[in-house]
Amino acid sequence: MQALDLPPFEYKLTKSGANSLIWDVLRRKNVVLTPEEWVRQHVVHYLTGHLNYPRSLLSLERGHAYNQRQKRTDICAFGPGGAPLLLVECKAATVPITAAVAHQVTTYNQTIGAPFLLLTNGLQHYCWLVDFAQKNNQRLAEIPSYPQALALIA
Repeated sequence: MQALDLPPFEYKLTKSGANSLIWDVLRRKNVVLTPEEWVRQHVVHYLTGHLNYPRSLLSLERGHAYNQRQKRTDICAFGPGGAPLLLVECKAATVPITAAVAHQVTTYNQTIGAPFLLLTNGLQHYCWLVDFAQKNNQRLAEIPSYPQALALIA
């Protein structure tokens, strides 16, 4: 798998037939190691190991309805009260981050309502603070830690 612009982490790989599998610490099972999953696992370990997001408040590939269609979010971090805090959209490192990709995460967030959005392909990272009242997004210089994110919306 490709080297990413995220800190390395200890991972466990296994094989199942032609598929490589990676152990997912949140779902507590092996999942197929796709290029997008490689990015998702790096982001999970970065959020929990470096930015202090509690594992128990992260959800992976959670389903939600949008325009009467079922969609899945890559990662959603929740605040202590259970409200969505950070919505993360992961793409494979080979997928460029374009306006259309950014539109995807903002569209999902219309039903989720997270005050922070993160879009990453593991090499480029874009994070925004959403102002629902003003209906705009403020680009952040870095991904906020869990305590910083909570303080910014307090």
